[in-house]
Amino acid sequence: MKKLIAVMAIFFAVTSNAQNKPATDDNVVVTRHQLKLGNEVINYTATAGFMLMKDENDSLKAKVFYVAYTKDGEDTAKRPVLFAYNGGPGSSSVWLHMGAIGPKRVVLSDKGEMLQPPFSYVDNEYTWLDKTDIVFIDPMMTGFTRPAHGQDKSDFTGYENDTRFVGDFIRLYTSKNGRWNSPKFIGGESYGTTRSAGVANYLQERYGMYLNGVILISAILDFSADETDRGNDRPYPLQLPTFAATAWYHHKLSPQYADLKSLLAEVENFSMNDYATALLKGDAISDEEKNRIADKLHDYTGLSKNYILQSNLRLYVGRFNKELLRDSGLTVGRLDSRFTGYDYDEAGENFEYDPSYDKTIYGPFTAVVNDYIKRELNFNSELPYEILTNRVGYWPLSNDRYLNVAEELREAMTKNPFLKVWIAQGYYDMATPYFATENVVAHMFLKKDIRQNLHFTFYETGHMVYINKPSLAQLKNDFLIFMQGSLPKNQ
Repeated sequence: MKKLIAVMAIFFAVTSNAQNKPATDDNVVVTRHQLKLGNEVINYTATAGFMLMKDENDSLKAKVFYVAYTKDGEDTAKRPVLFAYNGGPGSSSVWLHMGAIGPKRVVLSDKGEMLQPPFSYVDNEYTWLDKTDIVFIDPMMTGFTRPAHGQDKSDFTGYENDTRFVGDFIRLYTSKNGRWNSPKFIGGESYGTTRSAGVANYLQERYGMYLNGVILISAILDFSADETDRGNDRPYPLQLPTFAATAWYHHKLSPQYADLKSLLAEVENFSMNDYATALLKGDAISDEEKNRIADKLHDYTGLSKNYILQSNLRLYVGRFNKELLRDSGLTVGRLDSRFTGYDYDEAGENFEYDPSYDKTIYGPFTAVVNDYIKRELNFNSELPYEILTNRVGYWPLSNDRYLNVAEELREAMTKNPFLKVWIAQGYYDMATPYFATENVVAHMFLKKDIRQNLHFTFYETGHMVYINKPSLAQLKNDFLIFMQGSLPKNQ
């Protein structure tokens, strides 16, 4: 009996200790590493763990998972720091982290194709760590980031809440790590670029934190330029150059243009003039003009004239992906239209899945990031690392049909005349078509002296511009140029 009582006492003591363990444990792990870039050896520190987000009453609101890389031996008060994240909006930072700019990268084919599992990662010879410290942020419900007990995730999701949440993390990290006087950059991909426009303005307005640069990879700032809803004709001319590039890549044009860029210049001109004018007329368009436009669309997309006429001259993502290679029983990818896949139903209206995501990048990036965080960063969690989740939802504004954050970026650039913006776009990206992004920027009406602070670079790849190895190398070179122009001359 005495033995039973003793065992029970130990049990209750352990249970009590577990219950009383502070829920605010940030569980931060620090490891040290080395990386060779050319003739340079970089010693760096990796910090992986949670940032505890509290209100002014010191109540825990959320735990944000992040991984920070800092180069050893540098003066952190002067060393640049980049805060990076992806989009989704329910995406973790894994894509930029282990595909482009972190010290390790997933091994794919040079084109960006998945290799046979098990998957692996290598030192990233194109990392940006030689020029800036990097903090990768997983927004709410992505990665290991979760609300505190009793808190609703909706307090941190949706465009406006997300903007404040990520902005508040950046402010807190900057304060805790003495980085207020460091040159500061934010970088996002896809919906992460939508976030960046808001965060740049929020940091400036709320905390007086003025950035040196904003990096937008596969940008989407005004959804009215991308959403092909009935009654919204704006996206059709803006998506056409991407469709033309895709048809060119898959040799569906007759005659086949010898050079992609000369084709795109011609298609862009047609899109902004004859095509946009024709669409604006609706069903008031004459039969003669309708047939003339259909002929040109056939020339630029390879789709049959009859199909184009049946579509009311309006081609959109999903239908195009299914129709382009239908005769071969193939679909083309949305994120990257260089990649193809098979559907169960070859007669269907839309493709059944995106081959450029499901059969190309999802598996390798998921396996590698879970292995890397545990084995090399020594961080352990029983939570699933959410790669790209639907637990977040969409980002509508309360009274607007289409989310448009271009004005927030314009305002940030106007009030901070030293703020540099770099936009990187892939020609084969149907999720955020490059020509749509150019058109949105043209509608920001930036004054000339401000407009010179924004520039584009383009890549012969898709949404994840970096999975194509030549484009990854180009991205690093373009980053070096951007950094040189964004830092003070004495930096």
